[in-house]
Amino acid sequence: MSRPIRIAVDAMGGDDAPEAIIAGALQAASDEIEPILVGRLGIDPKGLAHVVADQVIDMHDKPSKAVRAKSRSSLVVAHKLVAEGKADAVVSAGNTGAMLAAGLLLLRRLPGIKRPAIAVIIPSRKGPSVLIDAGANADAKPRYLLQFAHMGAVFAEEILEIKRPRVCLLSIGQEPEKGNTLVIAAQKLLAASGLNFAGNAESRLILEHVADVLVCDGFTGNIAVKAVEGTARSLLLALSEAANDGLRTKAGGLLLRPALRSVRAQLDPDTYGGGYLLGLRGLAVIAHGDSSPWAVANAIRLAARGVEHRVVQRIAERMPSRVVASARPSNSTE
Repeated sequence: MSRPIRIAVDAMGGDDAPEAIIAGALQAASDEIEPILVGRLGIDPKGLAHVVADQVIDMHDKPSKAVRAKSRSSLVVAHKLVAEGKADAVVSAGNTGAMLAAGLLLLRRLPGIKRPAIAVIIPSRKGPSVLIDAGANADAKPRYLLQFAHMGAVFAEEILEIKRPRVCLLSIGQEPEKGNTLVIAAQKLLAASGLNFAGNAESRLILEHVADVLVCDGFTGNIAVKAVEGTARSLLLALSEAANDGLRTKAGGLLLRPALRSVRAQLDPDTYGGGYLLGLRGLAVIAHGDSSPWAVANAIRLAARGVEHRVVQRIAERMPSRVVASARPSNSTE
């Protein structure tokens, strides 16, 4: 692009807003990325662009009601900037349900997309993979999972630069007959999808990079992602504590520091900062509520990369017409 990529950042979303959000935006700001802070800051934005929004949607608000009632909230105004072409993407560490509601209301779904889905990058020692859906749809139908798989494949190709990504369905066993009614029916659709579908995958193999794209409903995905992220954080904390436990281990820790840094970069969820809400006409990134400034900066960079790689346009162009048709209510396939 001939100008910097403009990212509307909900400065009031997150546990440590606005301080952590502003600090992260400052880290991400560059000649290529222009964060636009949205909210009632109360502190110096330190030269960053700032759009005033005098309302806040908090974690306890009911998403759909709050988005309509609080039209001057930082989260809603940030989405409006994207819808009006004044920003290229939106990032928020605020209420996930409100992000989904605002996206549906203001950015709207891509043609033929029945349900937007959250795609998150799962770090592993063998390389990153994509899990979709990570929480947008607690209830899903097989035909929705088929769409998620196609969107996840585009994500893996464009952002992770994986050619013909290997797609697996998250289940309780590798055998095709394992799983609940949703998984068994989705398995049949994915097998005939034309994707590089490799069958079912068990959750114990998520950190072993069992697939480039892991597909599931949002309820299952949210539990899986939080379990993986919690495990990774606990492991990194344990390694850090062990490396500083006594003079001898501290000396050994100094020798291991480069390797430990590499492990941290591979496993720390904050390395990517958030997940894309895919299936909308505009790009949205959902960050963790407890995001550190580093995580916020990475979420902004992730959003900018999605804009640069035209993820929204790629999904619109590459979603097969038969998959779009399969999501129509008139279709009998469940």
